[in-house]
Amino acid sequence: MTLTRKDIHQIVAELEAEVGDEDARLYRPRYNVAPSDRHWILCAAGDGRVLMPATWGYLASGKPLINVRSEQVASGRGFREAFQSRRCAVVTDGFYEWSAKREPTWFHRADGGLVLLAGLFHRPAEAPTPRFTVLTTRPNRTVAQVHDRMPVALDPRDAANLGEWLSTEVPADITRLLVPAREDLLIATPVSRHVNSVKHDDPACLAPPGGEPPPAQTTLF
Repeated sequence: MTLTRKDIHQIVAELEAEVGDEDARLYRPRYNVAPSDRHWILCAAGDGRVLMPATWGYLASGKPLINVRSEQVASGRGFREAFQSRRCAVVTDGFYEWSAKREPTWFHRADGGLVLLAGLFHRPAEAPTPRFTVLTTRPNRTVAQVHDRMPVALDPRDAANLGEWLSTEVPADITRLLVPAREDLLIATPVSRHVNSVKHDDPACLAPPGGEPPPAQTTLF
């Protein structure tokens, strides 16, 4: 996933949230957030919302889960407590999917807006930060050209939906949000294989295919 905004306070204002000063100092633009990385989630906090760092990988039986099928949590099979009271929005401005040939595509909004992914989080006693997972669903037509699943993207047009998702209670019809994104929300942009390595986290990840930077040159004396 990506979050390329330069200023965290712009994100905080857009989400009508708060962020701690120490947390804010941790922020940097990201072009290739990988599993086990620290990233940003939006959670309910009292009568408001808070943006906080969390580790990508929800620990279940000691194993970090980077995504969970929304059909599973909606049916009550596993994650019951988290689904009832520990829902979050994973804050991104796009996500990657790969074809069978390992060709990456970046899915994002045409206007550059935030893409909020439905997630669950918990706070293991031994962990320095919360940990989260992303819920997935069947793909819409845009994503289906590349992959057979997609993250659940909360509709940014409906603030009430986001409020319900972040609530520490479970509205009776909350599962209505666990559906593919509307067809006009995301566009698909093929990008460089530079992103295929988790070692790379720079703007070249979003370069067109074949736009990989040249390998570093070694000078022999």
